[in-house]
Amino acid sequence: MLPDISLLHDVRNCDIQSNLLPSLPRIRLLHETRNMDFKHNTIVREGLQELRRRLPPGWSAKPQDGTTVEVAAPDRRTGAIVLEARARLAPKDVLPLADRLVEGRETPVVVAPFLTENTRARLRERDVGYLDLTGNARIVLPEPGLFIETQGASEDPNREERPARSLRGAKAGRVVRALIELKTPPGVRELAALTKIDAGYVSRVLSFLDSEALITRVGRGRIESVDWPALLRRWAQEAPLDARGRLRTFLEPRGLTAFQARLAKFDGLYAITGSLAAATLAPVAPARLATVWIPDVNAAATSLALRPADVGANVVLAEALDDTVFEGVVQRDGLWYAAPTQVAVDLLTSPGRGPQEGEELIDWMKTNEDPWRR
Repeated sequence: MLPDISLLHDVRNCDIQSNLLPSLPRIRLLHETRNMDFKHNTIVREGLQELRRRLPPGWSAKPQDGTTVEVAAPDRRTGAIVLEARARLAPKDVLPLADRLVEGRETPVVVAPFLTENTRARLRERDVGYLDLTGNARIVLPEPGLFIETQGASEDPNREERPARSLRGAKAGRVVRALIELKTPPGVRELAALTKIDAGYVSRVLSFLDSEALITRVGRGRIESVDWPALLRRWAQEAPLDARGRLRTFLEPRGLTAFQARLAKFDGLYAITGSLAAATLAPVAPARLATVWIPDVNAAATSLALRPADVGANVVLAEALDDTVFEGVVQRDGLWYAAPTQVAVDLLTSPGRGPQEGEELIDWMKTNEDPWRR
């Protein structure tokens, strides 16, 4: 029970006496509740201003009861939307929120300081409008007939206010690859043992993936399922190829066939990735660029007699920052190829038609799980 009004009046207008100390937790709760209400009202107010700025000429938006807003067209036809204010909305929270919002007769629109692309995509899938204060908006009002869609920030401008959470880095990459490649989702300790990473870090990564709806957990414990195609794409987005290795470009004057013949005789560790590797599983077009993971670029370039080239290069040697890129390599026709998971994530941020080839490979992986999942 909250303290009565007289107690609150005493606390606000005089120094806190010792006999009031037991009431402090309840006073703090009331203070936090009021702060939340204030922030909620601020988001709604600023959201209404953003909505008005995006309305076509002659349209208007007037607040009604609570968070309901009447939208009027120039011909005086009206419709209603309900602004649902959120300080933050994680992708995993979209489904339960959408199920509640669509029960009403008015058109729901989620308003927040910032909504990630993943969150916005899930709101679109559930036919729930959104409007964030950076300019990302999608509002569809059947009556009187209104469609608004604008692009704002792609990253949260205030992300420094929260701990950084990302799939960038070698440790995160190991966790992601294991989650993608294991048919049966592992527990935290099993995943930590497999990746040789501290269980605390693994737990934090899993919490992040859970909040982003990339994995599904039972409560906060056992992993029930992994959306591995979405996880693979997210990994590529946050940890592009050039962030996972040191890349140098070279020219093999006699072409890729000559390069492959020389690579087959190379007495060292390597893993072919990119277009050349994808072509052996899900060919799109003849490969014009060979990308190879290697422990030491300088030594490999000398051994393979490659010429450094900034223009017209047909070979990329990538010096691996983590040995995980060599895990799961497969030999075909005398050459060693990286695992499909590694090839796909490398292609998704490669130049040229790499992203298209990456998507083709993911389609192949969906229908051929046995060869690459364990």
